[in-house]
Amino acid sequence: MTIARSHLTRALHLAVLLTVVEQLLTSQIMERPLPGETPDWPFALHQQVGLVGLGVLSLFWLWTLMRDQRETPLQRLFPWFSREALGQVFGEVRAIARSLARGEAPPLHLDALASAVHGLGLLLATFLAMSGAAWFALFTGTPYGRMALKAHALAGKVMWVYLIAHALAAVAHEALGDRVFSRMFWVRRRRRSGAWPAE
Repeated sequence: MTIARSHLTRALHLAVLLTVVEQLLTSQIMERPLPGETPDWPFALHQQVGLVGLGVLSLFWLWTLMRDQRETPLQRLFPWFSREALGQVFGEVRAIARSLARGEAPPLHLDALASAVHGLGLLLATFLAMSGAAWFALFTGTPYGRMALKAHALAGKVMWVYLIAHALAAVAHEALGDRVFSRMFWVRRRRRSGAWPAE
């Protein structure tokens, strides 16, 4: 089964992606100012885009709760509390393992696993945005602020791993013939011969 994605879902997904990439990149070149110092432009940009990202993520969560059931339901994004949904995730993991053990390409349609991975990414991005906003708005210059910054920095490192692995998996799917980019980013597929299957 191929999951339908509305234009709003695609737009929010792209907005989250661009925000996360900007946050990761500016975090590599910015310097946190000392008390009383004027922040440099990468730090100021990181703060401003981070607050915008928190708003985008809030909209994503709200839309996830409200959108059409033909799209990914909340239970598939977070299957950890449903035996049936969790069984589907592990079933697809076992299918991948069996294919690799036989030296075959893994199956392309892994809706349960892909949805669960997206759910983890949404949680991680939300934690990054909330921990940064908490430091900025509530805990600057306090012991809680240092804790928030440490958690924020650690989550940023995990996000690097997640983002790279997610991108590599998407490229692998494209190489194997599963046109994930066209389903998620309005990328038009070239027609070679015959009709393309409906998404």
